[in-house]
Amino acid sequence: MSDQSDVNRGRRSLVIAGACAGGAAAVGTAVPFAASMLPSERAEALGAPVEADIGQLVPGEKLTVEWRGQPVWIVRRTQEMLDGIKRIDSKLADPKSERKKSELTPEYARNEYRSIKSEYLVVVGICSHLGCSPQDRFKAGPEAFERDWTGGFFCPCHGSLFDLAGRVYKNKPAPDNLKVPPYTYLSDTRILIGEDKKGA
Repeated sequence: MSDQSDVNRGRRSLVIAGACAGGAAAVGTAVPFAASMLPSERAEALGAPVEADIGQLVPGEKLTVEWRGQPVWIVRRTQEMLDGIKRIDSKLADPKSERKKSELTPEYARNEYRSIKSEYLVVVGICSHLGCSPQDRFKAGPEAFERDWTGGFFCPCHGSLFDLAGRVYKNKPAPDNLKVPPYTYLSDTRILIGEDKKGA
């Protein structure tokens, strides 16, 4: 009787040991497989490109999308807004976007409107001073902060002003223009933010 009991106990130990070994092998196989499905650290740091549908955006309105944890503003500018941009170069700190060119303005956006298509402004909505998010002040006319305001963005935290091309006014706390992210048009109504094809 004790011999039979010893045999059963031995079998049970073998079954348990086999099950443990099999489970460990399964986990050992699954972990690298699962890890291979996760984005790399570099990909996470760069952030995946984001598509924005601008088909319903009417002139004078702004759409906000998130890319790399930051707000990206897409403004469909009216002709009046575009005309206002041309009139205020003398009030701006960097009207031609010459400072930090490669960091703040891709080559294809180094023009008076800082955009691929003049109608659409695409900028990261974070003030270059201390990282606040400026407010829309699109309507032209006298403002408490600027008598001849032609429209743009006002940062209430410290008073920085940006025009409707994201260019910073002179003598304001913000040192630089708003950043233009890499972007490209997938079609007339879709923009891919975070990736460009040399402004295609």
